[in-house]
Amino acid sequence: MKAQKFYIQRKNGTKTSSFGTPGRINHDSSKFYNSRLYQGLIQEKKNVEYIENQIEEKYINKIFCKSSESMDELPDNSVHLMVTSPPYNVGKDYDDNLSLDEYRDLLKRVFKETYRILVPGGRACINIANLGRKPYLPLHSFIIEDMQSIGFLMRGEIIWDKGSSASSSTAWGTWLKANNPVLRDIHEYILIFSKETFSRKNPTKRKSTITKEEFLEYTKSIWRFSAERASKVGHPAPFPVELPYRLIQLYTFEGEVVLDPFAGAGTTCLAALKTKRKFVAYDINNNYCSLAEKRIQKFMQELNQRNLFDI
Repeated sequence: MKAQKFYIQRKNGTKTSSFGTPGRINHDSSKFYNSRLYQGLIQEKKNVEYIENQIEEKYINKIFCKSSESMDELPDNSVHLMVTSPPYNVGKDYDDNLSLDEYRDLLKRVFKETYRILVPGGRACINIANLGRKPYLPLHSFIIEDMQSIGFLMRGEIIWDKGSSASSSTAWGTWLKANNPVLRDIHEYILIFSKETFSRKNPTKRKSTITKEEFLEYTKSIWRFSAERASKVGHPAPFPVELPYRLIQLYTFEGEVVLDPFAGAGTTCLAALKTKRKFVAYDINNNYCSLAEKRIQKFMQELNQRNLFDI
Protein backbone atom coordinates (compact mmCIF):
# COMPACT_ATOMS: atom_id res chain seq x y z
CA MET A 1 0.00 0.00 0.00
CA LYS A 2 1.48 3.35 -1.04
CA ALA A 3 1.81 6.05 1.56
CA GLN A 4 -0.72 8.80 1.17
CA LYS A 5 0.50 12.34 0.61
CA PHE A 6 -1.34 15.28 2.08
CA TYR A 7 -1.03 18.90 0.98
CA ILE A 8 -2.34 22.00 2.68
CA GLN A 9 -3.95 24.51 0.35
CA ARG A 10 -3.37 28.05 1.49
CA LYS A 11 -6.30 30.22 0.52
CA ASN A 12 -6.48 33.88 1.51
CA GLY A 13 -4.01 33.13 4.31
CA THR A 14 -1.56 35.45 6.02
CA LYS A 15 2.14 35.55 5.22
CA THR A 16 5.32 37.17 6.50
CA SER A 17 5.37 40.86 5.64
CA SER A 18 7.69 43.82 6.18
CA PHE A 19 5.68 45.02 9.15
CA GLY A 20 4.58 41.64 10.49
CA THR A 21 1.01 40.49 10.77
CA PRO A 22 -1.20 40.09 13.84
CA GLY A 23 -3.12 37.17 12.34
CA ARG A 24 -2.02 33.58 11.79
CA ILE A 25 -4.61 32.08 9.44
CA ASN A 26 -3.15 29.43 7.09
CA HIS A 27 0.01 31.43 7.67
CA ASP A 28 2.84 31.10 5.12
CA SER A 29 6.10 31.77 6.99
CA SER A 30 8.42 30.35 4.33
CA LYS A 31 9.85 33.79 3.56
CA PHE A 32 10.99 34.14 7.17
CA TYR A 33 12.46 30.63 7.51
CA ASN A 34 14.23 30.91 4.14
CA SER A 35 16.00 34.07 5.24
CA ARG A 36 19.75 34.15 5.91
CA LEU A 37 19.02 34.26 9.66
CA TYR A 38 18.19 30.55 9.54
CA GLN A 39 21.04 29.45 7.28
CA GLY A 40 23.19 26.71 8.81
CA LEU A 41 20.87 26.07 11.76
CA ILE A 42 19.55 22.63 12.65
CA GLN A 43 16.42 21.98 10.62
CA GLU A 44 13.79 19.28 10.86
CA LYS A 45 14.37 16.19 8.78
CA LYS A 46 12.21 15.79 5.70
CA ASN A 47 10.03 12.75 5.01
CA VAL A 48 10.56 11.32 8.50
CA GLU A 49 9.07 7.87 8.85
CA TYR A 50 6.98 7.58 12.00
CA ILE A 51 8.06 4.53 13.99
CA GLU A 52 6.57 3.54 17.32
CA ASN A 53 7.85 0.43 19.06
CA GLN A 54 6.08 -1.13 22.02
CA ILE A 55 7.61 -1.31 25.48
CA GLU A 56 7.26 -4.66 27.22
CA GLU A 57 4.34 -4.56 29.63
CA LYS A 58 6.56 -5.54 32.59
CA TYR A 59 8.44 -2.22 32.18
CA ILE A 60 5.34 -0.01 32.06
CA ASN A 61 4.42 2.12 35.10
CA LYS A 62 7.68 1.18 36.77
CA ILE A 63 10.46 3.12 38.49
CA PHE A 64 13.93 1.70 37.88
CA CYS A 65 16.40 2.39 40.66
CA LYS A 66 19.40 2.79 38.36
CA SER A 67 21.11 5.36 36.19
CA SER A 68 19.21 6.57 33.14
CA GLU A 69 22.49 6.79 31.21
CA SER A 70 21.49 3.35 29.93
CA MET A 71 17.76 2.77 29.56
CA ASP A 72 18.13 -0.63 27.94
CA GLU A 73 14.63 -1.66 29.06
CA LEU A 74 13.23 0.72 26.44
CA PRO A 75 13.47 0.11 22.67
CA ASP A 76 14.20 2.82 20.12
CA ASN A 77 11.22 5.06 19.25
CA SER A 78 9.00 3.94 22.12
CA VAL A 79 8.42 6.99 24.38
CA HIS A 80 6.22 9.96 23.48
CA LEU A 81 7.35 12.59 26.00
CA MET A 82 10.14 13.21 28.48
CA VAL A 83 9.53 15.53 31.42
CA THR A 84 12.28 15.97 33.98
CA SER A 85 14.11 18.29 36.34
CA PRO A 86 17.74 17.14 36.54
CA PRO A 87 19.76 17.38 39.76
CA TYR A 88 21.45 20.77 40.06
CA ASN A 89 24.82 19.53 41.38
CA VAL A 90 24.83 22.10 44.19
CA GLY A 91 25.51 19.89 47.19
CA LYS A 92 22.02 18.65 48.00
CA ASP A 93 21.96 15.17 49.47
CA TYR A 94 21.22 13.52 46.11
CA ASP A 95 23.92 15.41 44.17
CA ASP A 96 27.45 14.46 43.22
CA ASN A 97 30.15 17.13 43.44
CA LEU A 98 30.80 17.30 39.70
CA SER A 99 32.63 19.98 37.76
CA LEU A 100 30.53 21.93 35.27
CA ASP A 101 31.97 19.92 32.37
CA GLU A 102 31.33 16.62 34.19
CA TYR A 103 27.78 17.73 34.98
CA ARG A 104 27.08 18.63 31.37
CA ASP A 105 28.57 15.33 30.17
CA LEU A 106 26.28 13.41 32.54
CA LEU A 107 23.19 15.19 31.24
CA LYS A 108 24.29 14.71 27.63
CA ARG A 109 24.61 10.96 28.15
CA VAL A 110 21.09 10.79 29.58
CA PHE A 111 19.59 13.01 26.89
CA LYS A 112 21.30 11.05 24.09
CA GLU A 113 19.52 7.98 25.45
CA THR A 114 16.31 10.01 25.58
CA TYR A 115 16.75 10.95 21.92
CA ARG A 116 17.12 7.28 21.04
CA ILE A 117 13.91 6.20 22.73
CA LEU A 118 11.65 9.11 21.75
CA VAL A 119 9.33 8.58 18.80
CA PRO A 120 9.87 10.90 15.82
CA GLY A 121 8.41 14.24 16.83
CA GLY A 122 8.43 13.24 20.50
CA ARG A 123 9.14 16.08 22.90
CA ALA A 124 11.71 16.52 25.65
CA CYS A 125 10.86 19.04 28.39
CA ILE A 126 13.53 20.07 30.90
CA ASN A 127 12.83 22.13 34.02
CA ILE A 128 15.99 23.94 35.11
CA ALA A 129 17.00 26.90 37.28
CA ASN A 130 20.15 28.95 36.89
CA LEU A 131 22.65 29.15 39.73
CA GLY A 132 25.05 31.41 41.58
CA ARG A 133 25.90 35.08 41.31
CA LYS A 134 29.73 35.30 41.31
CA PRO A 135 29.53 34.48 38.45
CA TYR A 136 26.00 33.63 37.41
CA LEU A 137 25.77 30.16 35.81
CA PRO A 138 23.19 30.11 32.99
CA LEU A 139 22.57 26.36 33.10
CA HIS A 140 19.61 26.71 30.76
CA SER A 141 21.83 28.09 27.98
CA PHE A 142 24.37 25.25 28.45
CA ILE A 143 21.57 22.68 28.21
CA ILE A 144 20.17 24.31 25.05
CA GLU A 145 23.62 24.12 23.45
CA ASP A 146 24.10 20.49 24.45
CA MET A 147 20.61 19.40 23.38
CA GLN A 148 21.11 20.93 19.95
CA SER A 149 24.49 19.21 19.63
CA ILE A 150 22.68 15.89 20.19
CA GLY A 151 20.30 16.74 17.35
CA PHE A 152 17.22 17.98 19.20
CA LEU A 153 15.16 20.77 17.64
CA MET A 154 14.39 23.56 20.07
CA ARG A 155 10.71 24.48 20.20
CA GLY A 156 10.76 27.25 22.79
CA GLU A 157 11.08 27.98 26.47
CA ILE A 158 8.53 28.59 29.20
CA ILE A 159 9.24 30.89 32.11
CA TRP A 160 7.80 29.42 35.29
CA ASP A 161 7.00 32.41 37.50
CA LYS A 162 7.11 31.23 41.11
CA GLY A 163 6.63 34.73 42.51
CA SER A 164 3.48 33.89 44.45
CA SER A 165 5.42 31.39 46.56
CA ALA A 166 8.77 33.22 46.71
CA SER A 167 10.35 33.34 50.15
CA SER A 168 11.04 36.56 51.98
CA SER A 169 14.75 36.17 51.34
CA THR A 170 16.91 39.25 51.98
CA ALA A 171 19.80 38.23 49.73
CA TRP A 172 19.88 41.58 47.98
CA GLY A 173 23.63 42.20 48.24
CA THR A 174 24.19 45.81 49.23
CA TRP A 175 20.92 47.15 50.65
CA LEU A 176 19.70 50.28 48.86
CA LYS A 177 23.12 50.91 47.34
CA ALA A 178 24.47 50.47 43.81
CA ASN A 179 27.69 48.79 45.03
CA ASN A 180 26.45 45.23 44.57
CA PRO A 181 22.67 44.75 44.32
CA VAL A 182 21.90 41.05 43.77
CA LEU A 183 18.93 39.77 41.79
CA ARG A 184 16.66 37.19 43.40
CA ASP A 185 15.43 34.57 40.96
CA ILE A 186 11.71 33.91 41.29
CA HIS A 187 11.55 31.97 38.04
CA GLU A 188 12.75 28.75 36.46
CA TYR A 189 12.88 27.61 32.85
CA ILE A 190 11.07 24.80 31.06
CA LEU A 191 12.95 24.10 27.84
CA ILE A 192 11.04 22.36 25.04
CA PHE A 193 12.68 20.22 22.32
CA SER A 194 11.55 17.68 19.75
CA LYS A 195 13.19 14.81 17.90
CA GLU A 196 13.79 15.02 14.12
CA THR A 197 10.59 16.86 13.23
CA PHE A 198 8.39 19.58 14.69
CA SER A 199 5.07 17.76 14.34
CA ARG A 200 4.09 14.39 15.78
CA LYS A 201 1.83 11.87 14.12
CA ASN A 202 -1.08 10.16 15.84
CA PRO A 203 -1.61 7.14 13.55
CA THR A 204 -3.86 5.22 15.93
CA LYS A 205 -6.11 8.25 16.58
CA ARG A 206 -5.58 8.38 20.32
CA LYS A 207 -7.69 10.81 22.31
CA SER A 208 -6.52 14.31 23.17
CA THR A 209 -7.61 15.25 26.71
CA ILE A 210 -6.66 18.93 26.87
CA THR A 211 -9.54 21.40 27.19
CA LYS A 212 -9.93 24.62 25.23
CA GLU A 213 -9.21 26.67 28.34
CA GLU A 214 -6.11 24.62 29.16
CA PHE A 215 -4.77 24.91 25.60
CA LEU A 216 -5.13 28.70 25.57
CA GLU A 217 -3.35 28.96 28.94
CA TYR A 218 -0.64 26.32 28.46
CA THR A 219 0.51 27.66 25.09
CA LYS A 220 1.55 30.94 26.73
CA SER A 221 5.28 31.34 27.36
CA ILE A 222 4.84 32.36 31.01
CA TRP A 223 3.27 30.03 33.56
CA ARG A 224 2.30 31.19 37.03
CA PHE A 225 1.76 28.69 39.84
CA SER A 226 3.32 28.06 43.22
CA ALA A 227 6.34 25.91 43.93
CA GLU A 228 6.07 22.73 46.02
CA ARG A 229 7.31 22.69 49.61
CA ALA A 230 10.18 20.25 50.11
CA SER A 231 8.99 19.41 53.63
CA LYS A 232 5.57 18.40 52.31
CA VAL A 233 6.96 15.95 49.75
CA GLY A 234 10.07 14.68 51.52
CA HIS A 235 12.45 15.57 48.69
CA PRO A 236 14.81 18.60 48.73
CA ALA A 237 13.83 19.89 45.27
CA PRO A 238 10.35 18.74 44.20
CA PHE A 239 8.34 20.39 41.47
CA PRO A 240 4.53 20.60 41.75
CA VAL A 241 2.29 18.15 39.88
CA GLU A 242 0.94 21.12 37.94
CA LEU A 243 4.19 21.37 35.95
CA PRO A 244 4.27 17.87 34.38
CA TYR A 245 0.46 17.85 34.19
CA ARG A 246 0.48 20.82 31.82
CA LEU A 247 3.24 19.37 29.65
CA ILE A 248 1.56 15.97 29.44
CA GLN A 249 -1.79 17.51 28.50
CA LEU A 250 -0.15 19.70 25.86
CA TYR A 251 2.21 17.19 24.24
CA THR A 252 0.66 13.71 24.52
CA PHE A 253 -2.49 11.76 23.79
CA GLU A 254 -4.29 9.48 26.22
CA GLY A 255 -2.55 6.15 26.85
CA GLU A 256 0.90 7.27 25.71
CA VAL A 257 4.20 6.85 27.55
CA VAL A 258 5.91 9.57 29.60
CA LEU A 259 9.53 9.27 30.74
CA ASP A 260 11.28 10.91 33.68
CA PRO A 261 15.01 9.98 33.75
CA PHE A 262 15.52 11.84 37.07
CA ALA A 263 12.37 10.74 38.88
CA GLY A 264 13.06 12.13 42.34
CA ALA A 265 9.82 11.99 44.32
CA GLY A 266 7.86 10.63 41.34
CA THR A 267 5.84 13.74 40.55
CA THR A 268 5.92 13.15 36.78
CA CYS A 269 4.64 9.61 37.39
CA LEU A 270 1.70 10.96 39.38
CA ALA A 271 0.84 13.44 36.64
CA ALA A 272 0.97 10.65 34.04
CA LEU A 273 -1.47 8.51 36.03
CA LYS A 274 -3.70 11.51 36.68
CA THR A 275 -4.02 12.10 32.93
CA LYS A 276 -4.45 8.40 32.00
CA ARG A 277 -0.97 8.05 30.56
CA LYS A 278 1.72 5.48 31.28
CA PHE A 279 5.11 6.21 32.79
CA VAL A 280 8.65 4.89 32.98
CA ALA A 281 11.05 6.52 35.41
CA TYR A 282 14.61 6.23 36.69
CA ASP A 283 16.48 7.37 39.77
CA ILE A 284 19.75 6.25 41.37
CA ASN A 285 18.70 7.02 44.95
CA ASN A 286 17.03 4.07 46.73
CA ASN A 287 15.31 6.34 49.23
CA TYR A 288 13.70 8.46 46.54
CA CYS A 289 12.67 5.40 44.53
CA SER A 290 10.87 4.15 47.65
CA LEU A 291 9.33 7.58 48.27
CA ALA A 292 8.06 7.78 44.69
CA GLU A 293 6.56 4.29 44.85
CA LYS A 294 4.77 5.12 48.12
CA ARG A 295 3.33 8.31 46.62
CA ILE A 296 2.12 6.37 43.58
CA GLN A 297 0.54 3.65 45.74
CA LYS A 298 -1.24 6.28 47.83
CA PHE A 299 -2.51 8.03 44.70
CA MET A 300 -3.82 4.76 43.24
CA GLN A 301 -5.58 3.90 46.50
CA GLU A 302 -7.25 7.33 46.58
CA LEU A 303 -8.22 6.97 42.91
CA ASN A 304 -9.77 3.55 43.54
CA GLN A 305 -11.70 4.90 46.52
CA ARG A 306 -13.08 7.78 44.42
CA ASN A 307 -14.14 5.36 41.69
CA LEU A 308 -15.91 3.14 44.22
CA PHE A 309 -17.64 6.19 45.67
CA ASP A 310 -18.77 7.30 42.20
CA ILE A 311 -20.24 3.85 41.55
